[in-house]
Formats: sequence, C-alpha cells, structure tokens
Amino acid sequence: MNRFDWQTEYPSVRAPLFARNIVSTSHPLAAQAGLRMMAAGGNAVDAAVAAAACMTLVEPCSNGLGSDAFAILWDGSALHGLNASGPAPAAWSPEYFRKSYGADAKTPPQRGWGSVTVPGAVAGWAALSERFGKLPFAELLAPAIEIAERGYAVPVIVQRKWAMAAALPGLTGQPGFAQAFLPRGRAPEVSELFRFPDAARSLRLIASTRGEAFYRGEIAEAIAAFARSTGGAITAADLAAYTPQWVGTISCEHAGYQLHEIPPNGQGIAALIALGILRQLDYQRHPVDSAAAQHLQIEAMKLAFSDTYRYVADPRSMTVKMAELLDPAYHAERARLVDPRRAQDFACGNPVKGGTIYLTAADESGMMVSFIQSNYMGFGSGLVVPGYGISLQNRGHCFTLEDGHANQVAPGKKPFHTIIPAFLTREGAPQMSFGVMGGNMQPQGHLQTLVRMLDYGQQPQAACDAPRWRFNEGRSINVEPHMPPETIEGLRSLGHQIGDIHDSYQDFGAGQFIWRLGDPAVDGYVAASDPRRDGAAVGF
Repeated sequence: MNRFDWQTEYPSVRAPLFARNIVSTSHPLAAQAGLRMMAAGGNAVDAAVAAAACMTLVEPCSNGLGSDAFAILWDGSALHGLNASGPAPAAWSPEYFRKSYGADAKTPPQRGWGSVTVPGAVAGWAALSERFGKLPFAELLAPAIEIAERGYAVPVIVQRKWAMAAALPGLTGQPGFAQAFLPRGRAPEVSELFRFPDAARSLRLIASTRGEAFYRGEIAEAIAAFARSTGGAITAADLAAYTPQWVGTISCEHAGYQLHEIPPNGQGIAALIALGILRQLDYQRHPVDSAAAQHLQIEAMKLAFSDTYRYVADPRSMTVKMAELLDPAYHAERARLVDPRRAQDFACGNPVKGGTIYLTAADESGMMVSFIQSNYMGFGSGLVVPGYGISLQNRGHCFTLEDGHANQVAPGKKPFHTIIPAFLTREGAPQMSFGVMGGNMQPQGHLQTLVRMLDYGQQPQAACDAPRWRFNEGRSINVEPHMPPETIEGLRSLGHQIGDIHDSYQDFGAGQFIWRLGDPAVDGYVAASDPRRDGAAVGF
C-alpha cells in the first residue's frame, strides 16, 4: 500500500481516477482516443501516439504537426528514453543570423523562419509505434483524422490562449497563420466548431507512409517549397537527414525513489540538480505550505537553473559532463550557498572536477509512457504550411549567438530544449509516469509536485491542485492566488520579489500523473489531471 493522504485541502474540480488502463491528457478527446486504442487491443504506446496526434488539433495553441517531442517509457522490463527534437538547418550559423537580423542580435528571432528547426514529433510517433506498439500505425491516427475533418467544439482554456495569440502581430502576420487559425478573421469562441481539413490531409499521408511523407515525401517537399518562397533556410535535405534518437535517461535518488529525466539537450537535468541540492537542506521540518519550506525549494531551483542555463546544450557541445552536474558533492557545495533567512540571486557554479502538451498512458500489462510535445511559445513560429496544416515550431529561438557558449547555433546542432517528460522508479521498478508542461515551469513543477508526494504524502491529484510558485530570474517569482496569504507574505519578507500574475494556464504549468498502485493487472493505477487545463484522466 502507498502512504498517501487521500484527503485534499486544495480547491479542485478533479478527483483521482483509479483504473487498470489509463490515459491522462490536457484535452478529453485526446484522452478518449488513446483509450480507444487500448480497448481495441493496443497498449500504452499505441494510446500515447493516438492521443498525441489528436492533441495537435484540439490544442493547437500549444503544439502541432510541426512540433518536437520527447518520451520516457517502461516497456514491462526496462526504461527507455526518446529524443525526438530536431536540429538546426544546415544553412544556420552565427554569421547567417547576424547577416539576416543585425550584428547586435543575441538570439535567433522568436517568430518566422529564423526560429524553425527540423520538426521531430512525427518521427517520434513512428519510432515509438515501430519499436513498442501493437496496432497498425495508420489505426493510431484515425481518431485525429476524424477530428480534423469533422471538427470539435473549442474548450474554455484553449480558447483563452488562442485569443491571446490572435492579438500578437508578430505571430498573426506570419504566412499561413491567419488562414489556418483565424478562419473567421478571429480566434474561435468557446464551443465554436473548428475544422482543420488541411491537417487531415497531412495526417492521412503520415498514416499511410508511417511518417515517411513528412521527411522524405510529399509533405517534406511542401515544407521546403514553402520555405523557398517565403525566405526560409530549411530544405528537403534537412528533413530527409532527420531521425530521432534513443537516449536512455539520467536520474537522481530522492526519498527512496529515482527520478528519471531525458539527458541534454533538454532541461530535465535542472530538476535533478534542484532535488540534489534540496536533499542537503533541512526543509522537511517545515509544514508543506509554509514560507520556509517553499523558500528552500525556490533557492534550490534557482541554483539549478543558473548551472542549467550556462552549461546545458546539445551534448556534443557541452563543456562539462552530466556526471559533474549531478555529483552529490557538487550539490552539497552549492547547497551551502542557500541562506534560509533571505532570497538570493545566484550565479552559475563550477562543477568541473576535472507552450507545450504533456500526456501519459499506462496499461494493465505494466507498460507506462511519459510523453511531451510542443511548438514552443504557443503557436510556435506562426508559420503554417499552406494546404497541409503543418504549424511549425520555433525551437531555434532557444539558441544563443554568443561566441563560445555551449548553446551557440551551428548547422545540424540541437538547441537547448525546455520540454521534459519525467518518470519515477523505486528499487528498479516503475512507479509513476508524469510531467508538468510550461516553459521553464517544467522542472519547477517536477520539483514541487514530487516534494509534495514523496516527502509530505500528498496524493497525486492534491499535489497537482496545490498552489505553485514560479521562479523567473534574480529574486523575481510569481505565486498562484490560492497560495495561503501567510505563505506569500512570508516569502516576501525573505526578499522574494513577487509579481502579480493571475493566469495559471500561462504561468504555472499543468501536469498529468499516473502512479502505479501494485500489480497493474490487479491493483491498477491512480491518475491525476491538472485543473489548469481542459483535460481529463480516463480509464477502464
């Protein structure tokens, strides 16, 4: 038996779900599509791919067919990691951007072709299905094709973000955006029907070719032609050269469990560093929602980010080893910088000793999948391939143009990445597949929810519902309005600079959690879905 307290003190519209086969996503239609696959004899991988394809349609303000993706999965006997993020086009270099955007440019642009790296999500779906799936690949995409053709009623939170994006001229002025996502000259209203027949066309091509059309066929040619006609550098050769990578995981111990993250180029290592630092601090003697407990977590997270932003990049370019960043002795050294009486602005250390969707699925055979995909910054680059409904991500903006930096842009190099699936094991056995989406909120969400569950015994839905803080930079943080007033004032008295932001969807992330209760064929799982999104955990 687990040690959770099943009563929750936080306001929520959700209750934990118990079942032997579960899919948890930020949109109910995608969750149901995944469940359909398992009911038809498929497994958790089949469910995850089906749900991911649907999510490109029902939450286009967060992801699309031009997204990147990552996954961690337990296949019944071992843990696997998949990096389906794409590299820079062959034409990209610091000189390319300085010539195109000015000598003073610090990073590639936020929108347009200068932000588009090779999309990896579709290749990730195909790789997962080929290695671990049971059902035919085309069957997995059938629910998404149906949704694209027949349409769906736009839900409340998705509509809110969609409308916010429609007010951004840097996004809405990009080629193809208005035609795809402002079909009536505006964002859809809540409950208004949205159809996306161009995406249905692409999904059919992807389904019939197991993704080949996207990288070495009709869709690839359409993307390359669109780039040529509108000033982009990406070519058919860039797309044809792409394959996702099986990468394993990196991990750290906490409270008798192992937290697993995807290794760089992602920021998952930030959560591991933060937990490693936090283990050196006496935080558990403070109540879970106290300012003292939250302060120590914030300071540990700050220290982790300072090293992550300085050192993490495409692993081929990193100047420090991952083992050095995860060294417990280094964590102890960094923890000594934390002052329990005041907030600080930390610089990076020297470890050398020498807009996103997340979903998870689990089945009664024991397979568990932690999956994340994203366009970044909402609708991504804003570019949408005409006739094909491919909204392209803007992950290239995460590169730097700073000479000598590990994350400096280069041909074929992968940028620093924010999206990170997570997985928890105990004594080598699977325990939980989970993730919290939302830019740099992701490792912060991993830290906060795990501390609540593993150290304070809060059940997954309670840990999901609980108020969150978000570190920005320096001593600047945001807190959710339902955080206890005495905690907010306590953090302010410690020197944290608290800004007023009341948009939980935009600023505090949203998670999905599946916790294994025992033998999955007998005891099943318990799942949680974040009330900060429109989603649901469903099961049978």
